[in-house]
Amino acid sequence: MTDPLRDPRFFADPYPTYAALRDSSPVRRVATGSSGQYSYLVTGYAEARQAFADPRLSKDTARFFAGRPSRRDLHPAVARNMLATDPPQHGRLRSLVTKAFTTGAVARLRPYIAALVDELLDAWPEHGTVDLVKSLAVPLPVTVICEMLGVPEADRARVRTWSGELFAAGEPERIDAASHAIGGYMTELVAAKRESPGESLLDDLIAVRDDQDRLTEHELVSIAALLLVAGHETTTNFIGNAALALLQHPDSWARLRKEPELLPTALDELLRFDSPVGIATFRYSTEELPLGGTVIPAGVPVLIAPGAANRDPARFPAPNRLDLDRTATGHLAFGHGIHRCLGAPLARAEAELALGALLSRHPDARLAVPAESLTWRHTRLMRGLVSLPLRV
Repeated sequence: MTDPLRDPRFFADPYPTYAALRDSSPVRRVATGSSGQYSYLVTGYAEARQAFADPRLSKDTARFFAGRPSRRDLHPAVARNMLATDPPQHGRLRSLVTKAFTTGAVARLRPYIAALVDELLDAWPEHGTVDLVKSLAVPLPVTVICEMLGVPEADRARVRTWSGELFAAGEPERIDAASHAIGGYMTELVAAKRESPGESLLDDLIAVRDDQDRLTEHELVSIAALLLVAGHETTTNFIGNAALALLQHPDSWARLRKEPELLPTALDELLRFDSPVGIATFRYSTEELPLGGTVIPAGVPVLIAPGAANRDPARFPAPNRLDLDRTATGHLAFGHGIHRCLGAPLARAEAELALGALLSRHPDARLAVPAESLTWRHTRLMRGLVSLPLRV
């Protein structure tokens, strides 16, 4: 059995593979790796939505891997973070950071985000070629989350590099090294902020740890590392994927130029069409689990694929067509259930403001290279472009 998720063609365009797997069975066993390992892959919409909310699927990686031999060397702050916990620990940790990402909190950030978008686009040439990923999709969310956490400007380029390395599919040594770089950096930043406090989200978390004793030191560093990475990776892919989708659908591009008020609702269709998360983070079955006509045995990894579920024709007719009139609410790009993406309101605001400014300031932008020559990130977790050259 070969791993269908490691084929180079999968990274360039995963949707034919997803469709073939889903047509065979919406839940099926697949090879993962080259040493006889396997997982159960969930590609159907109804099955994915059920799986996201099923308490029989655990995210407690520490419990799953306890006692198992491993060649991996992930930093503890990356290996055991809030995403890798179950209730009640998950709810306790999530409640400490939720208020920073509510719709109201994000609304207060919108003027800052809009000004940052303008600043980034001001640096674009009036005529010529520009890489949207490098000059907008990456620096915008990186700068916002780093500002929120109080990461010094001089360190942000390194943070982005380490974060990208974390998703190097099939290269465990690079991933492990990046995890130690991020974990070590956040440990040092926490120490520096204790010496010289500020008013960032990280300062608030340190106060929760030191003054209120509601976090362990490991939990503090792991939340900081998670927010640093998760706070921009998904949004970078969201902006790049959405821009490419619109550029490849000139009618949709032109419509949003003329009717910019449609953009907030169009975001759902753009998220559905090319989800920035292809396959969600690790889960495993704690007991036998019937799902989609398949019985998943206890104690095996389960991969839920929002990228596949969002193109399930049983839920979204003509799923391979971008349709701005479609009611795409209910898509699973941000997950579902208690682990639904905490930063979804922030990601939506950043994408809305970035795409809106792109459409208004560069209405005649077009791809500078054939779409087939674009390079996609080599990771099955994230779905995102390495670069997106535009002619403006």
